[in-house]
Amino acid sequence: MEHPINQVKKRAPKDYIHISLCGFAMGAADVIPGVSGGTIAFLLGIYEELVNSIRSLSEPKNIKLLFTCKFGQFLEAIPWKFLIALLTGILLAIFSLAKLFKILLENYPELVWSFFFGLILASIIIVTRKLKDWGRKTVVSMVVGACLAYWVIGLVPVLTPNQPWFLFLCGFIAICAMILPGISGSFLLVILGKYTYIITAVTNFDLVTLFIFSFGCLAGIVSFARVLSWLFLNYHNQTIAILIGLMVGSLRKIWPWKVTVKEILDRHNNLVPIEQHNILPYGSYLIAFLLMILGFLAVMTMDHFASKKIENTDLIS
Repeated sequence: MEHPINQVKKRAPKDYIHISLCGFAMGAADVIPGVSGGTIAFLLGIYEELVNSIRSLSEPKNIKLLFTCKFGQFLEAIPWKFLIALLTGILLAIFSLAKLFKILLENYPELVWSFFFGLILASIIIVTRKLKDWGRKTVVSMVVGACLAYWVIGLVPVLTPNQPWFLFLCGFIAICAMILPGISGSFLLVILGKYTYIITAVTNFDLVTLFIFSFGCLAGIVSFARVLSWLFLNYHNQTIAILIGLMVGSLRKIWPWKVTVKEILDRHNNLVPIEQHNILPYGSYLIAFLLMILGFLAVMTMDHFASKKIENTDLIS
């Protein structure tokens, strides 16, 4: 059987606009600590193709074509149009939305988390529905994924250096998380103490910092994609179950009112003066719930139309 990485899909030019929009959605998610671009890719139905496409870049025969200057054959062997379209959308979202999301998270965190909570909750339901085998291995895999994400999200941010080697390491680690549904690469940057540093580099166009970080991302994504692609090929159902578990565990981070609950407890124990609290007005809770429902319905609607499209075109994914 031919490996999926050797199968380059043929698409019409308009299809790549759709892929760029998928990339934009992934990039928007990656900017927010707690939301994974991998979750969005999973939801939009391009996750496995993304992993296999990235892996194709590190195939020995393709690397040989590249280093022997057989660029035409190299481009024929990899889904370069898919990757460029997706990367264009991701970069456009990161550079255009980084400052906006930073402002929104600083001023309206509960509303942002509410929307993404509904989005990820619906994603979990949709993907879980597609699992056909609910054996013991599947359940255990899902529990392991959920526990891993829950534990990682509970880690405390630390102070770390700004040296090039550490920025490279941050890029390596963050990009691996970004292609994993449920584990946010941005949140791992928070834990590593480099989220604000990298976002500032993006908004200020600090090319030296961005180059070092991007080089770490490139090394990380190419090497990690090989692992994921192998898992999909040999342990597909268990891998999907682990990824679902990661999304379930990630709900700990994006529960909208975790900060507010802590403030209420602190006030109850007289640890913080009442005037220092920033409790949401009741009207804002209503808006938050509506945004949560909106995110949930948006995902369910997209899945409904995607399923109809597949049925009508007999497309086999």
